[in-house]
Amino acid sequence: MKKMIPDFEKMKQVGEKISMLTAYDYPSAQFVEEAGVDIILVGDSLGMVVLGYDSTVPVTMEEILHHTKAVRRGAAQTFVVADMPFMSYATTDLAIMNAGRLIKEGGADAVKLEGGLDIAPIVQILTRAGIPVVGHIGLTPQTANQLGGFKVQGRDLESAKQLIKDAQALEQAGAFLLTLEAIPRQVAKQISTELTIPTIGIGAGADCDGQVLVYHDILGLFKRFRPKFVKQYAELRSTSVQAIQEYHKEVKDGVFPSEEHTFAMSDEVIQKLYGD
Repeated sequence: MKKMIPDFEKMKQVGEKISMLTAYDYPSAQFVEEAGVDIILVGDSLGMVVLGYDSTVPVTMEEILHHTKAVRRGAAQTFVVADMPFMSYATTDLAIMNAGRLIKEGGADAVKLEGGLDIAPIVQILTRAGIPVVGHIGLTPQTANQLGGFKVQGRDLESAKQLIKDAQALEQAGAFLLTLEAIPRQVAKQISTELTIPTIGIGAGADCDGQVLVYHDILGLFKRFRPKFVKQYAELRSTSVQAIQEYHKEVKDGVFPSEEHTFAMSDEVIQKLYGD
């Protein structure tokens, strides 16, 4: 049965962890749903692991929308969150229009925005418009250049205090879930304790109310780099390459297709086709 926002609130209250995993297309969404994961995130990480961009910044609304539709078709019984791409919520009008498209056209159940105090007013407007919002603080990939690169955030006193303020502001603005990325576990624990909404960690320690990772990372499909916080549960890249190599060799050797994979017609029809 599909979990909804009240279910996630209850899970935090009773101490049940929330699982979230990315998916970007119909088959991956099917796999994630079949595995029983609580929430699917159509992350703008698709820019790097699916589309081959160097970062998440180039991802467009049309690309996110396209992939969200596919995920929705593959996972009708799972709560789906869609990332809002860089600059798609730079103004109130843009935010309402683009978030509305992800819900109405894409079939997403909620949208996710990066930022803290600075985007709290937009979060408030979206929630008042009936659009559920997931917040995202700490390392925010869309603005990683401003943060000095892909580095752990909140290690000093002032930045840790700012993260706590950001978290509080997003909760007050109406966010129902908060992603904490690449921050010290002690800071994540403090935020998770203070907030009434669930927190989802990615490189933020085990004290968060749930965890999220990237589909391609846990299955060993993305090899450009692997963050410290990623645990790889399978090595499907090498398995896939080996299977493709075997296919390639069988084609070259004339082994494939065999009779098992070939269609035939009756001798009677053959005779009529080519003559006696």
